[in-house]
Amino acid sequence: MLITQLKQKSDILSAVGEKAIIIQCQGCAEVYFPENEANKLQNDLLESGVASAAIVSDRICDPDNLELFLAKHMDKIDSANSALVFACGIGVQTVGGRFPGMPVFAACDTIPLPGFQGVTPLEHDCALCGECHLNSTGGICPITSCAKSLVNGQCGGADNGMCEVDKDMECGWVRIHRRLVERNERMTPGKAIVRNYSASN
Repeated sequence: MLITQLKQKSDILSAVGEKAIIIQCQGCAEVYFPENEANKLQNDLLESGVASAAIVSDRICDPDNLELFLAKHMDKIDSANSALVFACGIGVQTVGGRFPGMPVFAACDTIPLPGFQGVTPLEHDCALCGECHLNSTGGICPITSCAKSLVNGQCGGADNGMCEVDKDMECGWVRIHRRLVERNERMTPGKAIVRNYSASN
């Protein structure tokens, strides 16, 4: 089972600007979601103008389901400056993959409980680390996308953008760097940092 817990409001406010679209996953039987706390926080964000709209779906970790859901709300999404996702880490990464040019932020951390961890198409993975790094790495998890689970930038061993540990795997930090370039973003000071990085390293 997965448990999502809300990030501190101050952490969320420091990540997002104005006019964020809230995308909330209703979850599944295998994920606990703090719905009452999330609703209160979302109302605060909407009233203060940080968020422009909120939309709710289930199973946003399923790319096909997400695409069908988002198609009904593209007018709200197109008018937003960023997306704030209330979901487990897999849901946040799925939304981030759908909108590579839009800043996508996690409103929750995901922590594990022993046992069955739910049904997902597994296009993305979540390490259930309890402190989600997605807000500083372009919505791509450095722990699951990097064979060495590095959170402070690349190891320097990538060859033509491919991982030195798994030659069939694209370097996670190449992916993170590309995503941030697409969004015209930089790494958050005090968080993970890309140093002197080139995808050809």
